[in-house]
Amino acid sequence: MLKSKTFVKKTRSGGVLKIVREHYLRDDIVCGWRPCEECEAPAPAPASLSDLPCTSSQLCPQPHFVLPDTNVVLHQIDILEDPAIQNVIILQTVLQEVRHRSAPVYKRIKDVINNPEKHFYTFTNEHHKDTYIEQEQGEGANDRNDRAIRVAVKWYNEHLKKSQNSNVHVQVILMTNDRKNKERAVEDGLIAFTCDEYIKSLAGNPELIDRLASISDNTKEIESGKLLFAEHLPLSKIQQGLKSNSYLQGTFRANRDNYLEATVWVHGEEGKSKEIFIQGLKNLNRAIHEDVVAVELLPKEMWIAPSAVVLQDEGQVEEDGEDDQEHLLKNVATKNVSKPTGKVVGIIKRNWRPFCGMISKSEIKESTRHLFTPADRRIPRIRIETRQAATLEKQRIVVVIDGWPRNSRYPNGHFVRSLGNAGDKETETEVLLLEHDVPHQPFSQAVLSFLPKMPWGITEQDLKERMDLRHLHICSVDPPGCTDIDDALHCRELENGNLEVGVHIADVSHFIRPGNALDQESANRGTTVYLCEKRIDMVPELLSSNLCSLRSNVERFAFSCIWEMTHSAEILHTTFRKSVINSKASLTYAEAQMRIDDENMSDEVTKGLRRLNKLAKILKKKRIDNGALTLSSPEVRFHIDSETHDPIDLQTKELKETNSMVEEFMLLANISVAQKIYKEFSECALLRKHPAPPPSNFDILVKAANSKNLVIQTDSAKALADSLDKAEVPGSPYLNTLLRILTTRCMMQAVYFCSGMDTDFHHFGLASPIYTHFTSPIRRYSDIIVHRLLAVAISADSTYPDIMDKHKQQALCNNLNYRHKMAQYSQRASVAFHTQLFFKNKGIVDEVGYILFVKKNAIVVLIPKFGLEGTVFFEEKGKQSPKMHYNEEIPSLTVEGTLFKMFDKVTVTITVDASNIQHQKIRMGLVDPVIPGVSVPRTTSQQNTAGEEPEVKKARRS
Repeated sequence: MLKSKTFVKKTRSGGVLKIVREHYLRDDIVCGWRPCEECEAPAPAPASLSDLPCTSSQLCPQPHFVLPDTNVVLHQIDILEDPAIQNVIILQTVLQEVRHRSAPVYKRIKDVINNPEKHFYTFTNEHHKDTYIEQEQGEGANDRNDRAIRVAVKWYNEHLKKSQNSNVHVQVILMTNDRKNKERAVEDGLIAFTCDEYIKSLAGNPELIDRLASISDNTKEIESGKLLFAEHLPLSKIQQGLKSNSYLQGTFRANRDNYLEATVWVHGEEGKSKEIFIQGLKNLNRAIHEDVVAVELLPKEMWIAPSAVVLQDEGQVEEDGEDDQEHLLKNVATKNVSKPTGKVVGIIKRNWRPFCGMISKSEIKESTRHLFTPADRRIPRIRIETRQAATLEKQRIVVVIDGWPRNSRYPNGHFVRSLGNAGDKETETEVLLLEHDVPHQPFSQAVLSFLPKMPWGITEQDLKERMDLRHLHICSVDPPGCTDIDDALHCRELENGNLEVGVHIADVSHFIRPGNALDQESANRGTTVYLCEKRIDMVPELLSSNLCSLRSNVERFAFSCIWEMTHSAEILHTTFRKSVINSKASLTYAEAQMRIDDENMSDEVTKGLRRLNKLAKILKKKRIDNGALTLSSPEVRFHIDSETHDPIDLQTKELKETNSMVEEFMLLANISVAQKIYKEFSECALLRKHPAPPPSNFDILVKAANSKNLVIQTDSAKALADSLDKAEVPGSPYLNTLLRILTTRCMMQAVYFCSGMDTDFHHFGLASPIYTHFTSPIRRYSDIIVHRLLAVAISADSTYPDIMDKHKQQALCNNLNYRHKMAQYSQRASVAFHTQLFFKNKGIVDEVGYILFVKKNAIVVLIPKFGLEGTVFFEEKGKQSPKMHYNEEIPSLTVEGTLFKMFDKVTVTITVDASNIQHQKIRMGLVDPVIPGVSVPRTTSQQNTAGEEPEVKKARRS
């Protein structure tokens, strides 16, 4: 059967275009119930309904299937994903609407449908001759879809009733939270329940009630007491305001240190963005971190400056009232230049996600309403209902926000699942991976099916197509314990007296072909994530630790970048070739350094290392002379107990000459490849840039240096590098390192981009006009794309449409930038957690540190020995605050007459504050200088007696 719809459409040029849409209807679409004798063909087994659906529903005790409407799928997806919910019919109408309204929910419901154990069935009602309906005159799209759903439910019940298999009578019930839809369904003689009614009727699964989403009702909201927030403007008014420039659109960024302050980043033309400052609960107006919001600028006389006060929501208030901490902001005088200040007037797009955290059990006996405190301090506390509070109190749980009524101090949400006991290493690792959106599920069978079949080997045909470099004395140099070795080097003398230097990179793109499931999964993950005791691979282990890893004494595919150089590191010729190598040694940085330093060693690998080291020093000097920055950030490594896996020692990372040697040749290879792929593909080369920071970023650095009578020039990278080299103060050997650490904090984030979508290619930190990533394809997807581009450039592989599409390339770069940022954050969180474990076991210790930042009521101290950063607060609840004076110009803080400036040396006592089991943190107390009533007494540092030093496991840094 064929239905057609004809309509006319006005074209851009002013003409009229007649459009005819054909819609085919069929009578052979099966219902999905295998015993049904009415259907001509049996339902496909993996996606069929159970032969005999069981139920524990007290509302509908007879066997039945559930058919939810669109809003139930959108808002109650956590319920539908639960193993207890089976035998559900998802209509094509519902699936199409969900796809249009929420891509994440659409993916989740598709995963549920594809799970054969769930017995979910998709019925294509829009193409069945008996269930397709046309939109009536004056009928809205939503009303038409609701009617289509009711028609399908009615058809199902009549269809199943006709089945000759009359041993059992199966019904189909409609699940809807729409009052009108339910009333009309009942009028039509259908069985219909709200989601709440149905779930609460499942006597055998009372835990499901906690997972019900809380759907807000605006009428109840207005009736039930004082309104704390202004109403959000509808999108139509927001769009008008954006056009007239009355409102600005931007991304809401909550302040981690002060829950009453936030900024909105407004993206302007040509990539320029400006910052709107928001202060106070009413002005924040229920926006949540990463929401896209509409803001209205306040009059200029109402603009204010950030308070620089550290303020956490202690969350003692359960009633919905005014926040009693707002007066603290008003009482803080500031000389800072005021910033453009505004208020949130509407939400354009919510970016809510599942949040990890802990429940704060209500003090009201028998209460089912409790406050949930997210692990991320930028997220407000969430009010949930649960009857499992006593069980969940000490556990890490996942909660989803459902809505935020105007009369509520906190948003409403619902419990999703428990992750385990708080403080357990496995639980805390799961939390940090979820919080930083790191994909860490096991690789699916679909992905693994694209791996090479074992045993795998290199064939004669492979050797014909590649350069055979197995005879060269190639070696790799990596951190200890490294199994994903993606780079190796060699250096030998040529007959003409010059040097041949080779950087050989694992040829991962040979194994991961464009567009397949393995490629898609790698692209989504974007990067390998290195935690202190765990590695989340970007590619399956067969590739990362075996077939692609350039281990010693095995033949491996590589992509080689080979230079002919003079002894003064002048490049004469560059060659790129796909190759076969056989590494002669897999060395650690320490082992390579030992070979270079040991005069008794003179084998070919060692000779090559010495040549490489000599060239690297020349290359580094050239880079620094060109203005490349040598910055610093405290990185740590843990000594892990081999039995308990707890950290028993903590040290800052020690860098050797060989670290720098490897770095120089990786940088050189990346620059050489960047030049080649841009020359061949000027519109679609994947490059990496490091934007120059705006001058205001350096204000804190310049002020801090001035306080020590030093001058830092920030006009260019070269001027900055030179002034940092000269920044020395007699008697303060660590001062230069502190300046470099602070300079690192002033930098912009380096990002991937597509060459055809940008004009600024410069890498500020490296002082290079062009740069990319080529040298780590096992752990970075960007490098795989660069390998593919380079392979096409040298005619070693063929191109494909997506890699030549600059818009798709840029979309890929955006995901890679996000994944790399999240990987960095999760690595820092892992280090922070293991640092807490270390000090928890070690007890209270006193250590020398240096002041990195000065706040209005605190100082931030860096402990060089441990690479540890912590805050010393001078105000405590329940205690009288000392006399303090903050000077923003120097910047400095005077406490009871004692002056604290940036980079001053102090002694602090380090403890772990476990009073808040979720937000356990390193607490620092001032020991020296001594301030009566403020300093804490000096302690005797406890010695570690945990036995022999175990094998070192270190988080590898990118």
